[in-house]
Amino acid sequence: MSIVVTGATGALGRLVVDALLATVPADEVVAVVRDKEKAAALAARGVELRIADYSAPETLAGAFRSGDRVLLISGSEVGRRVAQHAAVIDAAKAAGVAQLAYTGILGGPDADFALADEHKATEQLILDSGLPYTFLRNGWYTENYTANLTPVLEHRAVVANAGEGRIASASRADFAAAAAAVLTGDGHLNTAYELSGDTAWSLAEYAAVISGLTGETIAYNNVPAATHQEILVGAGLPEGFAAILVDVDEAIGRGRLAGTSGDLARLIGRPTTPLAETVRAALSAA
Repeated sequence: MSIVVTGATGALGRLVVDALLATVPADEVVAVVRDKEKAAALAARGVELRIADYSAPETLAGAFRSGDRVLLISGSEVGRRVAQHAAVIDAAKAAGVAQLAYTGILGGPDADFALADEHKATEQLILDSGLPYTFLRNGWYTENYTANLTPVLEHRAVVANAGEGRIASASRADFAAAAAAVLTGDGHLNTAYELSGDTAWSLAEYAAVISGLTGETIAYNNVPAATHQEILVGAGLPEGFAAILVDVDEAIGRGRLAGTSGDLARLIGRPTTPLAETVRAALSAA
């Protein structure tokens, strides 16, 4: 039996592998990756590599073994993910894996925004497969915001159409630690976890945190959805992806990413990473 992480060279996957290697021997960890060279650092740490691609079902036939515990990290190609995930689920079922954990989205079947649609469909495919599952319904990564600090600092403004909605975010490393916990621990089968940060914050508060850490005055500009769409497209985002982000902001305004169930802190055995700590780290790295 191995612990298998798909998408292991991605931003979340790398952190999951790190968390696993802090807990279990390297020869128990397998990384499923598309690019062997990109995963060379993992191989150098003793992690077994299995080469496969979500979009090439024939490559997934050798990705899993009977009894493996598998983490399916959701794909990044919005609009193609249901078919990609279905290929992974089929391969996992054919291999007879002991657990299929999946990184979905906060709220699961109750999430009412476009970005959730493929996650909801994937959860249903996993349920239909009959595989023992663990649903990791991830809330928003704080890094979704801190990765875009450059334009915020340049224009001295956080721009969104989320109103006064609150976001219970956590660091990507927090979510990775939770994934490692359910892959290495017991009692997590056929369970869904609503994962989010301990404290929900507003974008006005986010702007205030940046102001406090930089000494600059950073405003929160809440704009109409259509205006935000125009701004994002003007900044170079494809119209479809910009529309998804605008729709997420509207969901934030409805409180859909504000839930604080405490599941994440319980799984990782500590408080989640505060907003200011992640912002400070991003500013230091800039």
